[in-house]
Amino acid sequence: MEKISVIIPCYNVEKYVAKCLDSIVNQTIGVENLEIILVDDVSTDNTVSILKEYEAKYPKQIMVILCEKNGRQGTARNIGLSYASGKYISFVDSDDWIHLDMYRCLVDIMEQ
Repeated sequence: MEKISVIIPCYNVEKYVAKCLDSIVNQTIGVENLEIILVDDVSTDNTVSILKEYEAKYPKQIMVILCEKNGRQGTARNIGLSYASGKYISFVDSDDWIHLDMYRCLVDIMEQ
């Protein structure tokens, strides 16, 4: 299966980002089929620590990119795109979570 690059811009989302990341790493398609790119947009809360915990837990699937200045969501997404290597690209907001079958369903539809 081709990898899916999941780009997640993050800014001051310490209250939400763990739920978001859990919904992604637990996808039925398998975390090994995902490349998760977390772009921190100079958060001032505990967001970076949480991102780094997930990166340490899934070092082959998750990379954390730290921005030097706040560029907002569009800039963070573009930075993530520059690191993406998957056949498919997905954007997820860091304060949202996704259905556990989302990527399985989308890949099945795209491959048909």
